[in-house]
Amino acid sequence: MESLICRECPNGCNLTMEWTDAENVFIAGNRCADGVIFASRVIRKDKKAHIHARKETPLYSKETLSAVASLWQVRLKKLHHNISVQGSPERSLFRVVLEDKNENVFVLEQISSKSLEHKKQIAATLDFLSKKNFRHIQPYLAGEKGKYVIKYKNNFWQMIPFIQGVPLDREKYMYEKWRGPALAAFLIALRRKSKNMPLDHSLHVFSLKDYIYKLICEINLYDKNIKDEINDIARFLEKDFMPAYEKLPIAFCHGDYHPLNIIWSADNMKCVIDWEFSGCKREIYDAANLIGCIGVEDPRSLTGGLVKSFISEMAEAKLISKTSWKYLVEFIVALRFAWLSEWLRRKDVEMIGLELDYMRLLIDNKNRLQKAWL
Repeated sequence: MESLICRECPNGCNLTMEWTDAENVFIAGNRCADGVIFASRVIRKDKKAHIHARKETPLYSKETLSAVASLWQVRLKKLHHNISVQGSPERSLFRVVLEDKNENVFVLEQISSKSLEHKKQIAATLDFLSKKNFRHIQPYLAGEKGKYVIKYKNNFWQMIPFIQGVPLDREKYMYEKWRGPALAAFLIALRRKSKNMPLDHSLHVFSLKDYIYKLICEINLYDKNIKDEINDIARFLEKDFMPAYEKLPIAFCHGDYHPLNIIWSADNMKCVIDWEFSGCKREIYDAANLIGCIGVEDPRSLTGGLVKSFISEMAEAKLISKTSWKYLVEFIVALRFAWLSEWLRRKDVEMIGLELDYMRLLIDNKNRLQKAWL
């Protein structure tokens, strides 16, 4: 039996591949259908094979799921276990695509009791933005009593319409210029539509600075093989960025804005998903995260048409201060600490090395990138 870590999304599922003969292999360990797609791509680089997904015992019976769906007046007709749902499967305990008697398709999710209040906040945020006629927002469905989260037999559930998208070509999309203005238009609209949001997001403003210092302390204690390189990167940030960080303007942000958290059509955006980290952050947060995620796919794309057209549209809208733009490269480097933390948690040596190389590349090319962007 062979194993590998899925790279299709940031979840990094541990996949197993069991060959029953020279031509048939069974994949297990994936938390979504994308794991099978990833394994298939890896296997077929070396040999032709028939790929099969291991069928596991369903966590919930069709009868139970039918009863849950009825809480939203949805009459279950069919379950679609093989339809891939975009977004991280770690955001819920269980999720499934289902079809009702009218051929409408939904995603039903079971959520943890620990995340209950946070999930309610996200649902209320999406409802607010949707009522502002904000395109590319898909609100959760409310039940009879107007609740977005409904309890059934001690478990908590949410439901949202399923949106079918066009998969990104992971080798080409970062060079497709038309995506830049579309990505910018969403952030511009989000800034404008989120004004006067009645929900109190100002109770806690996420501090990337504090997050980085906490992680560095942990690395110095437990990951001494990389501590010298991390402390060198920290010194780059401490020269100018860290002292200026608290002065950067704050705005409501998506919090995890990147192309894989978007459902795409052939030529536009359909919907932005995964709002788990939304809230008040430094105004450049979403733009920096997006650029960083595109660049890590292929660093050459940092000066390509998509990134440059995105920055051009954002700058023209004049919603981000000159001070924030000044620290764009530093902010991208700072945000990579969050990704590094995830690879450290999983003890993924290959991705830790890739992340450190990428941060160093950004630092070494700061002046070149600034000239290309602004």
